[in-house]
Amino acid sequence: MAPRGVIAQEGFSKPRRIVTIEAGGGNDNVARLLALGMGNDGGGRVIVENRGGASGVVAAETVIKAAPDGLTLLSISGSLWTLPLMQSVPYDPVADLAPVTLAVSSPNILVVNPALPVKSVRQLIALAKARPGALNYSTAGAGSSGHLSAELFKSMAGVDIVRVAYKGGAASMTDLISGQVQLSFTSTGSSAGHVQTGRLRALAVTSAKPSALLPGLPPIASEGLPGYELVSTYGVFAPAKTPPAIIERIHQSLVRALRTPEIRERFFKAGAEVVASTPQEFAAVIRADNQKLGKLIRDAKIRSD
Repeated sequence: MAPRGVIAQEGFSKPRRIVTIEAGGGNDNVARLLALGMGNDGGGRVIVENRGGASGVVAAETVIKAAPDGLTLLSISGSLWTLPLMQSVPYDPVADLAPVTLAVSSPNILVVNPALPVKSVRQLIALAKARPGALNYSTAGAGSSGHLSAELFKSMAGVDIVRVAYKGGAASMTDLISGQVQLSFTSTGSSAGHVQTGRLRALAVTSAKPSALLPGLPPIASEGLPGYELVSTYGVFAPAKTPPAIIERIHQSLVRALRTPEIRERFFKAGAEVVASTPQEFAAVIRADNQKLGKLIRDAKIRSD
């Protein structure tokens, strides 16, 4: 067996690639910032390879089938491990991939059209209970972070609000602003500007604690729904049989990159907070999500679009 340091160095001896889904959007932005940070860390060239298709399945399979030498990584959102809860997929996110780090997370914002007569989560819950089935919420893809945030809210608050599905976030936002729908659980980046201009009213964030991204907004958990939490997450994986020494070397490089002021600030401006977890902490998050969201998805009978 080669010494630990030799194995680790071999994983950096050639250009590395970070595989993610389609160009544009959150996954692509995270992958490119990670590649920039790792390249700046002195580990050589890091390229981003976009492999779109099948809601991330193509990207995942690309990495699963790659050599476990540390040269190919997967950067992807939590959809990697929630998708199998909603449809059959040709991979097992736990058995086929090795978690390296939960890189960043981003809370959603509960926003309402300003015409809705509520200024707090408690008032929204009271109104929804007084008018069951009368309030609509907009969302893009089934099983998206915004969709799951809304369904968790419905379940914990015991309210009946109706999903209006859209093919994309832009159309969803347009109808929310115009009042065709009354509320939504949106990403920080997509709605913060509309909140600032008064076109939308922000009530709370979906993280367990207040977020530095959205100062002054309380967590839903502190507004009558203790225990509520659902955030967008982005993590990095390697092929399952990658040696532990290489996983550790990749993890160290990623954490150093994520904690540099430049990369941290760029993520912050994009609406995400750096986490930089250990592989073990990341694995624990996946297990907890599968348990919590699996029950939510089964109870709400959510299937992917």
